[in-house]
Amino acid sequence: MISSPEGDGVAPDAEREASSPSDAERAPPPAAAAEPARSPSVPAASRDEPALSVPVESAPVESAEPGPDPERLRARFGRPFEAGDVIFREGEPGTEAYLLEEGRVRLIKKVRGAERSLMVLKPGDLFGESALLGGAARSSTAIALSRGVALALDQGTLQNLVERNPAVAMRIIKQLVGRLRDAEDQIEIMMLTDTQSKVVNALLKLAQQSRATGGAASSGASFAISPMELSTRVGLDVDTVKRAVQQLREGQYLRIADERLEIPDIEALRRLFGLLGLKDEIRGEQ
Repeated sequence: MISSPEGDGVAPDAEREASSPSDAERAPPPAAAAEPARSPSVPAASRDEPALSVPVESAPVESAEPGPDPERLRARFGRPFEAGDVIFREGEPGTEAYLLEEGRVRLIKKVRGAERSLMVLKPGDLFGESALLGGAARSSTAIALSRGVALALDQGTLQNLVERNPAVAMRIIKQLVGRLRDAEDQIEIMMLTDTQSKVVNALLKLAQQSRATGGAASSGASFAISPMELSTRVGLDVDTVKRAVQQLREGQYLRIADERLEIPDIEALRRLFGLLGLKDEIRGEQ
């Protein structure tokens, strides 16, 4: 149940091999010769898979037949929300996972009375899924950053979706593996003491991910990220992150257009990270 927050709340088909016909078989009977050739059927597994949110309609709970259209799917599972709405709260019992269709959602967690951002979710992201394991309580609070829609999937629906669509199951696995990687990156960043080193380290990791998915045609990288998302990754407030980014812009290590960040020379940024580490070591020895 989505409610308004009490206050301002701060992630080919395989071709069949045909044997050669014998001499007697080469001339088909008249009936067979007149019959038009039939196109081989294409297994569903070989078709291009759509985005993560779409295949839900191909695996409805009731049957294996083609599911309802997107409008009917949203009518059944959709949970609309407005900016500032609380989708679920930390500590509440969890009965549904959510698949974000539109908008952005922020996950936060209370640590010693203070709210800490965990991640900012975008369309296609699955969240709240851990609550489906043994009826566990919610481990974080989900707050909408903008108007949007999420599909609420109970345990049976999610299990049905995964069982009937292996491609979706693989996408979910990749997403969870990506979250584990991000968590490990955050641990590494938190171990750094220098603010600038934290930001540069996070940017280097984002640049590597961007080049891994978009190819390595140049020595730079470009990716979309907002100040809030970057602050979540490095565990610093937004204003501190903005100041660090501005220093990097002044040093011509990066450029910003809208919410897209461009790093013209990754190696130059990596060298800067090394210098910052050396500076931190010298400072620690004094």
